[in-house]
Amino acid sequence: MAVVLLPSLLAAEAGGQKRFELDAATVRDALRSLPIANLIFDEAGERRPLVNIFVNGAETRDLDIPLAPDAEVRIVAAIAGGRR
Repeated sequence: MAVVLLPSLLAAEAGGQKRFELDAATVRDALRSLPIANLIFDEAGERRPLVNIFVNGAETRDLDIPLAPDAEVRIVAAIAGGRR
């Protein structure tokens, strides 16, 4: 089963769980099955701009790629804003 790892901030929204073992055909399927899918995808079903996805250490924008059973998917929420 593939493993999806959440950062602490998203894990807090998922009831404190940071690691999910999932059986999914694609990265998108795996992310959609998470209890925090609404924080990853917008109302139109698109990945939110400040959510970055890494599969086996490589960033991907294509969420429809096949997900190997031994894959590690890591979600990284980008930080934006601040002052100059």
